Amino acid sequence: MRHWILAETNYGHVRDQAYDVAVLPLGATEPHNLHLPYGTDIFEADQIAARVGEAAWNLGARVVVLPTIPFGTQTNQHAFPLAMNLYPSTLCRVISDLVESVHRAGISKVLILNSHGGNEIKSTLRELVGGPVHLFLCDWFRSISADVQAELFTDPGDHAGEMETALALAYFPDLVDHDPQTGKMTADSGEVRSTRFEAINRGWISITRPWHLLTTNTGVGNPHPATAESGKRLMETLVERLSRFLVELAAAELDDHFPYGSD
Repeated sequence: MRHWILAETNYGHVRDQAYDVAVLPLGATEPHNLHLPYGTDIFEADQIAARVGEAAWNLGARVVVLPTIPFGTQTNQHAFPLAMNLYPSTLCRVISDLVESVHRAGISKVLILNSHGGNEIKSTLRELVGGPVHLFLCDWFRSISADVQAELFTDPGDHAGEMETALALAYFPDLVDHDPQTGKMTADSGEVRSTRFEAINRGWISITRPWHLLTTNTGVGNPHPATAESGKRLMETLVERLSRFLVELAAAELDDHFPYGSD
């Protein structure tokens, strides 16, 4: 029994435990090219959160990892079957309600560990700022691992590319689809179409991307160079960096200057 995983522990343990920090993983249910499962973002969030929670727990931080929210914002993929959507306002409400439950348990610090790019929830932090719970957000696929991604991957990819496929090969390889004849992954190369506007293509102007026009089979980025070893090395970095933060966060005093210094 892993007592830092809420879904696995029991009331006999929880009622006597003074948790310092809760970790709320966010996932999504959506297609990931032809080779990865719809639950890729869920499985990634589960694996990362569990390992981060264990490392922090073993270092003395009283952390609790909540069950991963399995649905996210899917407006980009509305044309694909069973891409399960929560609109941003709905997702904000779900998070708000869960944060209230966490606060009732006496926890005032929450790390939101996001595993889906469509879950752009900085606005949720702004909605809840000033409340009794201090919220922190980590999109593990962004800046916290950017330097390591550059070392490990030819091109990490934006969706179901080399990076996500590497994690899948390392931690849920039985769910990565391969052609029984060739043994190769069934994925396409994850190529994307450009818009007709230079300013958008160069990133000067942003849009909400209709995924069925952008991609062929929902993948963005070539997954074929991925290896399980690179996925494990990425995980090691995430666990080391995030667990260290959780230990610091758990020990931090909630004073008038939090989370800033007093000088």
